Amino acid sequence: MISKLNLENILFLDIETVPETQHFSDLDATKQTLWELKSQYQRKDEFTAEEFYERAGIWAEFGKIVCISVGYFSLQGDTRTFRVTSFHGDEISLLKDFKNLLISHFSQTKHLLCAHNGKEFDFPYIARRMIIHNMELPYKLNLFGKKPWEVPHLDTLELWKFGDYKTYTSLKLLTNVLGIPSPKDDIDGSEVFRVYYEENDIDRIITYCEKDTIAVAQIFLRLRGDALLSEDEIIHV
Repeated sequence: MISKLNLENILFLDIETVPETQHFSDLDATKQTLWELKSQYQRKDEFTAEEFYERAGIWAEFGKIVCISVGYFSLQGDTRTFRVTSFHGDEISLLKDFKNLLISHFSQTKHLLCAHNGKEFDFPYIARRMIIHNMELPYKLNLFGKKPWEVPHLDTLELWKFGDYKTYTSLKLLTNVLGIPSPKDDIDGSEVFRVYYEENDIDRIITYCEKDTIAVAQIFLRLRGDALLSEDEIIHV
């Protein structure tokens, strides 16, 4: 089935998120209490709510998006290129820019969004942050009233499961077993908080995010039985 999809109709993406503030103490008293309740199951008695706060970026109610990287194929004859670009900076601005891309270039029925674990994380996270900022959802993220087969989302994690919902396979593991160069050669997700708030190095986060986006596209190619992208086929714009 996926081998019949036109690669040019798919927007591959990845997001990087951090807690909404650098310190737990920066939250107001109500939000601190809500975080204690929200994180109680995950942290149990091993961490206090404040100690666990570095992981708050995982939840859209307590985090924010600092980078959205996207990639798309261009096929001209025998020439194949994969263009990658990123939206970063103020969250409202990057969400608006991403929304404008969807509306202007990926709004037709044939267009699909693809991410690794996107159905559980990237897609709902983006939608929730847009709602929080009082932004109208673009059609590709608005799932209200859509039947399952009408949802325009692809998920490389879901494709890899082949119907087996008992397990989770990380992007790093999947690239390894499929013989794809690992995108995790600098930082990993657990370090984004530190790189963003302590080092103020958004460029490093952008590079990391774009490598993940490329990895998602590479996995998709392998699942189709297509040749992997070479370095000279990847264009950063």
